[in-house]
Amino acid sequence: MHRITNTGRVNLGHLFWLRSLAIIGQLTTIAVVQIFYSAKLPLPAMLLVVALEMFFNGLTWLRVARAQPETNVELFGQMWVDLGALSALLFLSGGSTNPFVTLYLPSLAISAAILPWTMTAWLALFAVSCYALLSYNYVPLNIENPSNLFDYFRTGLWVNFMVSVGLIGWFVARMSRALRVRDAALADAQQRHLRDERAVALGVQAATVAHEMGTPLSTIAMLSEELRDSAAHDRNLAPYAADFELLEQQMALCTSALARLRSRATGPSNRQPLREWLASFIEQWRLRHPQVKFEHAGKTPESMSIDDSVAIGQILTILLDNAARASSELVTLQASAEKVEGVQMVRFDICDRGPGIPPALRSSLGAAPVDSTQGGHGVGLYLAFAAAARLQGSIELAADQPRGTRAILRLPNIGASPADDARTESSGAA
Repeated sequence: MHRITNTGRVNLGHLFWLRSLAIIGQLTTIAVVQIFYSAKLPLPAMLLVVALEMFFNGLTWLRVARAQPETNVELFGQMWVDLGALSALLFLSGGSTNPFVTLYLPSLAISAAILPWTMTAWLALFAVSCYALLSYNYVPLNIENPSNLFDYFRTGLWVNFMVSVGLIGWFVARMSRALRVRDAALADAQQRHLRDERAVALGVQAATVAHEMGTPLSTIAMLSEELRDSAAHDRNLAPYAADFELLEQQMALCTSALARLRSRATGPSNRQPLREWLASFIEQWRLRHPQVKFEHAGKTPESMSIDDSVAIGQILTILLDNAARASSELVTLQASAEKVEGVQMVRFDICDRGPGIPPALRSSLGAAPVDSTQGGHGVGLYLAFAAAARLQGSIELAADQPRGTRAILRLPNIGASPADDARTESSGAA
């Protein structure tokens, strides 16, 4: 993204290579005309102009190597120097009668592709002024055999045409491609910005609702505690003692959720070992869904740890709740280590045995709230995708075998070390 947005640096690099090719072409043309066409050129003056071009190109290379973005004024100066060097060489080799005089046009085409129209207009005015002066004042081209002058001129026009086509086709095509890539990257960034704005709006609404729920939950918790105490002495309420106890557990979960929300507002959680945190998280989730058959598959590696347990818990809660809503037959959760492009990751696999997600709906989930076939509105998944992206992770939804859906959450393993990476690679090879 840094390379794409610094378009000026890309342009300046292209100008450096074009000027390098131009210097090679100028020296080759001077040598061919001097040797094969027996022309008497003012070699000291022309070689001095080429040497100054080479010196300026060396300074341009040093500028390209710097990380600081270039400005349009710098690019304007680069193009101005190129037009000035071309005008000096044309002045020393026939002026407007030189077949290479139309090389002004590719330079102006390049400037139109990379500069604002005002700067391009100034360059065009400079080129027209130079062309007009070269029509009246120049060093004549002295050739020993003037009878073949027309053939020489036609050959020069052909070479000039091929060079112009190559310059315009290569440079303009490359710059157009760079602009298209930049526009695509900006559109993607704008889409992410809109998604983050939606997530923030939903988070504000969630915080407002959580604040409003505090008082009713406290009242319900107090009443459930009184009912449980009454059930110990009232024969009519005794059959409901277990229900009252379950109600108190559910209220404790709601209270802890609000407490996590408050702690999240004050700052991120401390680093915790994944194995210990995951065991506590699974116990709490099972209390929320006692009717669901749950299985903790595999063994969580000891070397892994997490930094933002509140955000990760919210993501896993959303994914597990969706799995439980799809099928209460069996929901499985597995945590493992995975290496993706050289980065150690924590991978969570959540599987269910439900009807699965249609492919068309699966591709749009997470990009925006989408109504599902099971009555959901996709808000939870939308927030889960946004939270995973903020943690530099990702969520993948795929079809499971023989049926159901597999949700894969990948997050960076902050507790990874080189020794852990080696153990992961050896276990993967085994």
